[in-house]
Amino acid sequence: MIDPLDIFGALGDATRLRILALLRRMELSIGELAQVLGQSQPRVSRHVKILCDAGVAERRKEGSWVFVALGRPAVVEPIAVLLDAWADGQADHWAVADAARLAAVRADRASSAAAWFELHAGEWDAIRSLHVADSEVEAAMQQVLGTAPLGTLIDIGTGTGRMLELFGRQAQTALGIDRSSEMLRLARAKLAGVTNTDLRQADLYALPMADGAADVAIIHHVLHFAQQPGAAIVEAARVLGPGGRLLIADFASHDREDLRTKDAHVRLGFADEQVAGWADAAGLRMVRVETLGGGELTVKLWLARKGAAALHEVKAA
Repeated sequence: MIDPLDIFGALGDATRLRILALLRRMELSIGELAQVLGQSQPRVSRHVKILCDAGVAERRKEGSWVFVALGRPAVVEPIAVLLDAWADGQADHWAVADAARLAAVRADRASSAAAWFELHAGEWDAIRSLHVADSEVEAAMQQVLGTAPLGTLIDIGTGTGRMLELFGRQAQTALGIDRSSEMLRLARAKLAGVTNTDLRQADLYALPMADGAADVAIIHHVLHFAQQPGAAIVEAARVLGPGGRLLIADFASHDREDLRTKDAHVRLGFADEQVAGWADAAGLRMVRVETLGGGELTVKLWLARKGAAALHEVKAA
């Protein structure tokens, strides 16, 4: 049950209102919130606890990091409507300063990831195989997508183009996007002579495709590098037409903290309910989940469909 007294009590503080405004923009770690707010992590943690106790925010621990996101829409959306209605159209000096520092945090994340990808592009396929057997993952993905024609396919974060190499023959047309020019150079070499495939340098949050233009979207071992996984899923859903399918292959939640620094992972895997929640918010419904154990890290396959009714099949392998 939602208690308005708890909610208004939690919001009766300037710092907590600033935190709410930041979380409306993106999910952030406690450390990043402290960086933007210019306050100590213990102090920010106390504010976050109050917001979480009231249901306005949610915390999730990943290794030594704690990520903070908005609470349930039933709680947060009415608050957002009220705050927006009361705003006079002019941001106060704190909002302006917080937005600038948040932009710096985003830029730091993006530049670190871009530098890592450019440096390791030539080793990319080998790096991925260190974590789990690619052959098992690819076989499971082929089983999930089936052998029927795929129509228009988009591979989001295509890397060296392996997914296009694997599924391009089933597609009428296929598009691979990546932010790394070096990755795309390697993908072009791999896919030389393939006529139905195009490669473009683009961001996974701004896909170069019209609304509803794709039949299948793949996000293969990319989501754990994403600053905003939920936003990436929303953008993938945008380009899918009615009945379109989104297949995500990524790691289950784990505690390999070293992968943050060694392999530039932003997130330490995902829980089923996390991915299902993001899919639901994007207008997708989870229809199949596969679990592939046996490797150093467990790989999950999540298949969501635009306009599907509900999850009908869950399998483990």
